[in-house]
Amino acid sequence: MKSSGPSPVITIAEQPGCLLVKFHGIQVAASSRALVMLEANYPPVYYVPREDIDEKYYARTDHTSYCPYKGDASYFSLQVPGHEGANAVWSYENPKVSVRQIENYVAFYPDQVTFELLEIEE
Repeated sequence: MKSSGPSPVITIAEQPGCLLVKFHGIQVAASSRALVMLEANYPPVYYVPREDIDEKYYARTDHTSYCPYKGDASYFSLQVPGHEGANAVWSYENPKVSVRQIENYVAFYPDQVTFELLEIEE
């Protein structure tokens, strides 16, 4: 896929607090090290370190996609008793240098999961 025009501005920042990710009421990830990516006119995307996901709910799929700004994405389905979210999670396992911070992180389609942000008391 070729792109015309300038690259979109992509910013990646640490997300304050603790991010909980739930799929049909079951917590599938929790992280105080989540990142939030802002890209062009898209809504914010949360990225969670792989160490902070509960892998028993994730199943790698054959689905892939390509972004000219981030690279090749691999996908995972979320599976909990009675529910499956096909390709609900993605990861850039070898992201482009400009977004290297998201390596070893996963992101979630917001229509598949619910996010809850908790403030961390110091």
